Amino acid sequence: MPGYRVRETTQSIGGHVYRLRVLSDTQQFADPDGFSAEMGISSAQWSLFGQVWAAGKLLAQAMHRFDIAGKRILEVGCGIGLASLVLQRRGADIIASDAHPLAEVFLAYNAALNGLPALHYRQLRWNTLLPTLGRFDAIIASDVLYERDSAELLDAVVDRHAMPDAEILITDPGRGNSTRFSRLLAARGFDLDEERCPMSDADLPPHRGRMLHYRRQAAH
Repeated sequence: MPGYRVRETTQSIGGHVYRLRVLSDTQQFADPDGFSAEMGISSAQWSLFGQVWAAGKLLAQAMHRFDIAGKRILEVGCGIGLASLVLQRRGADIIASDAHPLAEVFLAYNAALNGLPALHYRQLRWNTLLPTLGRFDAIIASDVLYERDSAELLDAVVDRHAMPDAEILITDPGRGNSTRFSRLLAARGFDLDEERCPMSDADLPPHRGRMLHYRRQAAH
């Protein structure tokens, strides 16, 4: 037994149904080897990677429509990785990343569950340099600005891994840290196109959820 319970769920994106293995609930914790504790993942945070959240589904829907031609794409904080699975199905050049020690296992299982080739995956801690990861034309993420220092940490990831003319797409359920992140990216030359989006069927206008789309033009 792995020490945690799972269930299977489905999500419909762009008319295609994705089968996903997720944690059965958000109250679980299994860290027999201490890997999560070593990475600073608390028992309260441990299970959060293993669900499909509304912001993650919104990002996956955006990736169904996203122009992937010629773009190298990185998903940070991928969790279950629904957006990466959508991009993989479309034939995109996608690398999924997360700090959680089980994210790679779940991502590989879910790719196979949907008849997709295994995704490229890298374990990425935002406060740790990973030069071999390289740079990307697009960096995507969902609901990753949930802690006080998240904006600065994600800004550093963008600085290290975004191409000069990169675009950054973040789905955010209205957390206050997104304002700080937008200011940091503006200082790096990114322009913001913000769209308010529902995060659930009960999310009536004015929506708290946002699609944050940052673009930067390369200097000539």
